[in-house]
Parts: sequence; C-alpha cells; structure tokens
Amino acid sequence: MNSSNNLTFSNLGEEAIALLKSLIETVSFSKEEEKSADLIQDFFEQRGIITKRENNNVIVFNKFFDPLKPSILLNSHHDTVKPNAGYTKDPFKAIVEDGKLFGLGSNDASGCLVSLIAAFLVYYDQDLPYNLVMAATAEEEISGQNGIESILSQLPEFELAIVGEPTLLQMAVAEKGLMVIDAEVKGMAGHAARNEGDNAIYKALDDLNLIRSYKFQKISPYLGETKVTATILQAGSQHNVVPDICRYTLDVRITDSYTLEEILAELKQNLSATLTPRSMRLKSSHIPENHPILAVGKSMNMDQYGSPTLSDQALIPYPSVKIGPGDSARSHSPDEFIFLEEIQNGIKVYVELLDRYMHTEKS
Repeated sequence: MNSSNNLTFSNLGEEAIALLKSLIETVSFSKEEEKSADLIQDFFEQRGIITKRENNNVIVFNKFFDPLKPSILLNSHHDTVKPNAGYTKDPFKAIVEDGKLFGLGSNDASGCLVSLIAAFLVYYDQDLPYNLVMAATAEEEISGQNGIESILSQLPEFELAIVGEPTLLQMAVAEKGLMVIDAEVKGMAGHAARNEGDNAIYKALDDLNLIRSYKFQKISPYLGETKVTATILQAGSQHNVVPDICRYTLDVRITDSYTLEEILAELKQNLSATLTPRSMRLKSSHIPENHPILAVGKSMNMDQYGSPTLSDQALIPYPSVKIGPGDSARSHSPDEFIFLEEIQNGIKVYVELLDRYMHTEKS
C-alpha cells in the first residue's frame, strides 16, 4: 500500500461506519432493497464514481478498468432477514454501546459490505495489475434470482471473487451447497375403523427412518459429511380416513465431494417417495488447491476452513473465498451487532489481502 493510500486510510473507517449506520436505519428486506441500493449508489456518486444499477444491485468498476487485465470481484449483500421477536433494541436504529454497533444487518452482512467498499475506494484511482469490480447485491438471504446471479453476464470473467460474509476475518475456502427436495409417498385411502386402505404415513416412515441415520460415503476434508434432514411432514385431513398421500421435505447440505445430481440420484435409489428438487442452483464450492489466494491467506496467518452456511458463493461460477468482519454466530440473532473495531480491522485486512494478491507472482 503506497503513501497516498495511507493519507486516505484514516478516514475510511469513519466513512464506512457512517454508511453502515445509514444502512441499518434503512429497511432492506430481501426484495425490498430499493432504498438501501439508493444509499449505496449515492455514496459512490458523491465521490465521483460512476455506478451501474441493475434492479437493486449496485456495481462499480475501478477508474482504470482494462478488459485486457484479469479481474477480481468484491461482493457482499445489503438485504436482510426480518427481525425476530427476541429483539430488545430497535432493529432499525444504529445504537453504539461499549464499542458495539447494534442494528439489523450490522453483522450480516452490511459490516462486510462497507469494509469491502472502503477497500475498493483505496484502490479505485490506481493503475493496478488487476481490475476491481465492486458489487453490492440484493436477495442473498433468499438466494433470489434478482441478486448476484442476475448480473454476472454483464461482468467480466473473474480470476477471484472475495465474498464478504462474517467469518471473524478468517478465510472460508469451501462452502456447503443446498438442495431442498419435496417428497411424495402414495398409498390408498380407506376407512380407519375397517382397517382399509394403504396408509401413506406408514409407508413414508420407512423413508424417514432411513433418512434419520443415512450416511453418504464420501467425506470432504474441509466440509465433512453431506447431511440430509427431514424438516416438514404433511398427511391426512380427517381422523377417520387412512391417508392416501404423505408429503415430506428434505433439507440436503451438500459438500464439494458430490454434485447435486449425484446426491439426488442416490436418494432416489434408496427412498420410495417421488423426489422433486425445488432448485439445482445452490452448488457447493471449493477453491482449487493451487489457487494463489490460499498462499496469500497463509502468509497473513488466516485460518482456512469449510463453511456450513450458504452465501452467494453458491451462485458465483468463479474461484471464490468468503471472508469478512463479524461473527456468523451473531447472524439473524436478536440485537444483532458488530464491534466498531471489527470494521476498522476488516478494511485493513481486505486492503492487505488485495495488495498481496495483486503483487504476487503467479505461476
């Protein structure tokens, strides 16, 4: 980082925290992010940076963008879940107490977003060996189709994506995917008093007992086991009628050891139900073992681990790592907060990570 960056660095934290406070105090539920997108867009344009807006996604490019250079994507989201009933503080008021900034989205993931934006500003007007593209995106919390996925075709290919999510500034190098499956077991209706029919609940129990202890063979070194869990069960409408249909839902968390198609085929082979996946979009990710960002992370003494939680990594078809200030354990929790110091540290880590990566000799 050169001296001109150091001159601006002292103000970056204050600017980032001010933007974070504004984001907290702006309702930005998934699919309702218009006002937070406006805030982010105004933040850049007030600094003379041209923005591109696609629905509620805001995109900016470094000043000396060159299509002949390799590109790095900086990405985090500005949508939030709805606050739960456990809040004791106003979720839409930015409250600072004991070094903590409270408010909905402070930890997940606006703290990461403003830190990435600050890092982008450091490098915006430098002639770099890489292009930097900053994308503040929508609908991450619902894996919506109008988020990161909807803008990738308008962006260059990326050598690396840095996804801002709360990881205690450690490096998640792999992430579990998700497949939600609707299952249906058919029986035959009959009168319960006369022991008639073929009870679909009992037939489904065979599946559910198998699912309860089911083990997939392959184990991921970073993500461990692929796990299938039954989460919803629906059957019957009257106490005296044997149900002819039982429906249940499976939540499958898939490691990089399997494709979604492989998991679906294995479950179909072992279960009696008809299985219909809701989506085949949310794939597991694992950055290649020889990618230079791993050596950069090690040089910065970052732990490298596999993340069980889903993010927009699942929708980014390029090598990616997930890293950011804050703690995933605080996400979606009552009285969500991030330490102000974590924002300052997040900016420094992002800047150093980019600096080392862009000036590392690639083999």
